[in-house]
Amino acid sequence: MKFLLMMNMKTDAESMAQGIMTWPKEDIQAHIGFMIGFAGELKESGELVAAEGLAWPSEAKLVRAGADGTPVTDGVFAETKEFLIGYWIVDVENAEQAYKIAARASMAPGKGGVPLRMPIEVRQIMSGPPE
Repeated sequence: MKFLLMMNMKTDAESMAQGIMTWPKEDIQAHIGFMIGFAGELKESGELVAAEGLAWPSEAKLVRAGADGTPVTDGVFAETKEFLIGYWIVDVENAEQAYKIAARASMAPGKGGVPLRMPIEVRQIMSGPPE
């Protein structure tokens, strides 16, 4: 079974003010080191399908097809309360295994090395229509 584990960041002023870009350099390096090591462990165990960090929402575009099929883009919208900052796709035996992996990701170190305990959304990737 494949699952998508999504790491979101809140866009409120307090969350952004305390965000990773305001941390001391050594805390940023520890956080990134954790993420690299975590992905390595999942790859070694055979559970990792893919993992990526994403660009900031200010770089995102919403795309729709115009009347003639050409892409029409629009910027991101200010009312967004949180945004997707990264994800993992894992292939595991059951949902409980995906939840355990998500809990490990949730413990990534934050400022001062304190675990972030960030929420990780877990959703099964459907391999076909529901039965």
